[in-house]
Amino acid sequence: MEEILIAGFGGQGVMSMGQLIAYAGMNEGKYVSWLPSYGPEQRGGTANCAVVVSDEKVGSPLVSHPTAAIVLNNPSYEKFEPKVRKGGLLIVNASLISKSSGRTDITVLNIKATDLANELGNLKVANMILLGAFLEETGILSDNSIIEALKKVLSPEKHSLLDINQRALMLGRSLTVMKK
Repeated sequence: MEEILIAGFGGQGVMSMGQLIAYAGMNEGKYVSWLPSYGPEQRGGTANCAVVVSDEKVGSPLVSHPTAAIVLNNPSYEKFEPKVRKGGLLIVNASLISKSSGRTDITVLNIKATDLANELGNLKVANMILLGAFLEETGILSDNSIIEALKKVLSPEKHSLLDINQRALMLGRSLTVMKK
């Protein structure tokens, strides 16, 4: 079972990433939950979601000590880095987070996702780069399931963005392979 926390500012694709994981899990016949949490401002304010993906029924959608956290900004890093379970995974958007974890009991991936997304030509795919790294590290879901889920999450008029999102996902996967 993976208990995942994804956090950042509104507009960074935090909720979309959570939805993709949940839909992909359903596509693969797994039990899932997705619980969004917004700051009062929405876009530009804080946003996070908890996602659980399991081979067994999910008892609670609440995640207090995640097996994995994907953080996209400094406030989220400060809040969730200490909560990652021992032996867990922390994925950091190092383009926007200057802090470095001193924890030795978790795996930390610092990925300059915003910089890489800019190089791909679309800042909005930084979340997909981080998602690709998460998928490579955990192996919990297939790319096909994520792409099928992306077709549901993106409105039909945005399906032209499927290609760049898929490239961002593959880039994220390749980054963790290089670090191993």
